[in-house]
Amino acid sequence: MSNSKSTIEPCSTSDTCNSFLGYTLYTDLKVTEVSSLFQVDPISLLLSNSISISYPDVENHLLPQSLFLKIPITCSCIDGIRKSVTTRYKTRTLDTLGSIADSVYGGLVSPEQIQVANPVIEGSKLDVGTTLVIPLPCTCFNGTDDSLPALYLSYVVRGIDTMSGIAKRFSTSVTDLTNVNAMGAPDINPGDILSVPLLACGSNFPKYATDYGLIIPNGSYALTAGHCVQCSCVLGSRSMYCEPASIAVSCSSMQCRNSKFMLGNITSQQSSAGCKLTTCSYNGFADGTILTTLSRSLQPRCPGPQQLAPLIAPPDTVPKELMYAPSPSPTSSSPSPSLEFDGVVGGGSIVAAAPRGFTVPSSSSIPGNPANGPGGSISMASCSSSYYSFIVFLISIASCSCVFLV
Repeated sequence: MSNSKSTIEPCSTSDTCNSFLGYTLYTDLKVTEVSSLFQVDPISLLLSNSISISYPDVENHLLPQSLFLKIPITCSCIDGIRKSVTTRYKTRTLDTLGSIADSVYGGLVSPEQIQVANPVIEGSKLDVGTTLVIPLPCTCFNGTDDSLPALYLSYVVRGIDTMSGIAKRFSTSVTDLTNVNAMGAPDINPGDILSVPLLACGSNFPKYATDYGLIIPNGSYALTAGHCVQCSCVLGSRSMYCEPASIAVSCSSMQCRNSKFMLGNITSQQSSAGCKLTTCSYNGFADGTILTTLSRSLQPRCPGPQQLAPLIAPPDTVPKELMYAPSPSPTSSSPSPSLEFDGVVGGGSIVAAAPRGFTVPSSSSIPGNPANGPGGSISMASCSSSYYSFIVFLISIASCSCVFLV
C-alpha cells in the first residue's frame, strides 16, 4: 500500500485564518473533554456543528463514540507551510506516539510528525504527564474557493470512502476536490488527508473590528463579540444573519442608533411601490462595542423569514443513517468496507495549487481503539452488520423450508 498523503499549502506570511478538522470521537467524551483535546472553546465547538447551547449543563453533555464533528481551529503559517500548532496533549499511562496519532487524534497527525514537533522526546518511551505539541493539518487558500467565500476542513480518508461519496457528503464536487488538493486523478487511499472546501458566508465588517473577515460555513453557527452575538448563513444564500446569542453574558447595547430596532430585527411593509424593508444588522465588534447598522430598502416583494440551519439537541447516539459509508462511485470500484480504520499518516504530501466548492454536518467513521480513555460503547455498525446477517440467515432457512414443503 502506498504512503498516505496530506495536502500542504505553502505560505510566506504570518497571518492566520480559521479552519476546521474533521474528527470522529474514538470513545464517549464530554463536550469539555473534546474541547480540551484541541484547546478550543466548547461553545464554539457546539455551534460549529449546529448543536444548541441552550440546554442545561450542555458543556458536560456526553457525546457518543463515532460521532463526526467539525473542530474549529486557528491555522497559522509555520516554517513556510500552513498548520495548526495550538493543540497540546498531556500523555497518560500506556500512551505511545502511535496510539496518540492513530486513536486519540484519528490519523490527523502521524507519529513522525509528533516526534519532529517535540525533539526532546527520545525513542518511543513516553513519561506520563509529558506535554506534547500536536501539529495538525489545515489550509486557508485566502478564505475563498472559485472566488466565493469558503473555509477548509481537513478530512481523513477512511477505507470505505470514495471521492464521489466525500464530495456528496460535503456538498462539493469531485472536480473541485481534485483541484483544491492538486490531484492528478481522483485516487485516494485510507489515511490520506484531503482539504475539503466548505462554502460559506463572508462578512463586510470594518477593518478596525476585532472580528473583521469573519467567515461562517453554511450550516454552522459562530459566536462573536465576546459571546454576545450569534451569526450564521441564511440557507440558500450568501447572506450572514446575526442576532443576540442565547447565553447569559454581559453585553453592550444591541439597539440600532436612533431607532427602537434591536440587533436582528427585520420588518417588512408591502406597498404599491414594493416591499419596504427595515433591518438592524450586526456590523462588527470594536473597543468593547457592538456595532449595528440600520438600513432601509425597497424591494419588489417581501422576503420570507430567515431560513437558518436548525439547531439540534446535543446528541446521545449517532443517527442510524450516519453509520453507513457514502455511496460508492458508479464509475469506479469501491474498496470493501472495513470496520477497522488505519489513520497513520505517512511521509507523503501533495503541494496544493490555488483552489478552484456548503457544508453539511456529516457522517461518522469507525475509529480505532481508544488509547487510554474511558471505555467506549460498542459500534452500532458492527451490531447492524450482525443483525443483517442474522436476517439473511432466517430468510434462507424459510426459503429452504418452502422448497421442502413443495
